[in-house]
Amino acid sequence: MTTTTSELAISATGLRKAYGDKTVLDGIDLHVPAGTVFSLLGPNGAGKTTAVQILSTLIGADAGDLRVAGHDLATDGQAVRAAIGVTGQFSAVDNLITGEENMLLMADLHHLPRREGRRIAAELLERFDLTEAAKKPASTYSGGMRRRLDIAMTLVGSPRIIFLDEPTTGLDPRSRHTMWNIIRGLVAGGVTVFLTTQYLDEADELADRIAVLNGGKLVAQGTASELKRLVPGGHVRLRFTDPATYENAASGLREATRDDESLSLQIPSGGSQRELRAILDWLDAAGIEADELTVHTPDLDDVFFALTAHPLTTAAPADATQKETVR
Repeated sequence: MTTTTSELAISATGLRKAYGDKTVLDGIDLHVPAGTVFSLLGPNGAGKTTAVQILSTLIGADAGDLRVAGHDLATDGQAVRAAIGVTGQFSAVDNLITGEENMLLMADLHHLPRREGRRIAAELLERFDLTEAAKKPASTYSGGMRRRLDIAMTLVGSPRIIFLDEPTTGLDPRSRHTMWNIIRGLVAGGVTVFLTTQYLDEADELADRIAVLNGGKLVAQGTASELKRLVPGGHVRLRFTDPATYENAASGLREATRDDESLSLQIPSGGSQRELRAILDWLDAAGIEADELTVHTPDLDDVFFALTAHPLTTAAPADATQKETVR
């Protein structure tokens, strides 16, 4: 289904940024539907943070048609800033004051009336499970608590679009999962989230669409499932304990790769139900029973390494949706 410009929270066409002779973003296109999570992946130095800084009006672009919340970044930056919130890689929390004072400071920056500011601060502190710690200095907070406070501060102005630049870096697994639930809750409430992350499982878990940035160029974009299908290597593995049964299966499944030491066969497969059923039907018809059957499909780690491990060519970036239609 085609998304119209009016349905896009973020639209960037031909986005370019260079510092001297180093091109950081080389004419990339990003289109983020409203009310979704869009994740930008890439190795360190790929240009992820630069993209966030440009789209959130912190720095200017060298070129590109850029619109955020329906406003042109080049001519209406103030309207863009009124519609967005930004949580950067490094916390904006002031550790010398309490959590509540941090919230009230944000309310003042948004020019909210004192009573309304206190009401919103209290509601957000409760929503992010920080009420008990509200009167304590932020310096006493754990990393997860500081990150929750950081996002709560971002929400004081009720932004429709939130940029989260590596929001869970350095958090323990429990705090990361808490943050994931917070992000899901934001999107359920109609907020658009632009997420950069180095954790591929995070993008897989949260993102409606993912783009992979490498060397300033977009090398692929699509849903997590679409991106996984871009990478070969999916297979079904059959393992046997009886050598004779293993040999019978190997002679009938000539496309399989043998592993004589473990008595296993690896059959190329995209992991679809149809392919799996065909293998099971053949085993049944041949009267062969495998002791173990496992299905492996490429994950986002495989996609990431395949797309970013080699120098870029001049080929156009892979659009997973288009590739799927001709597969």
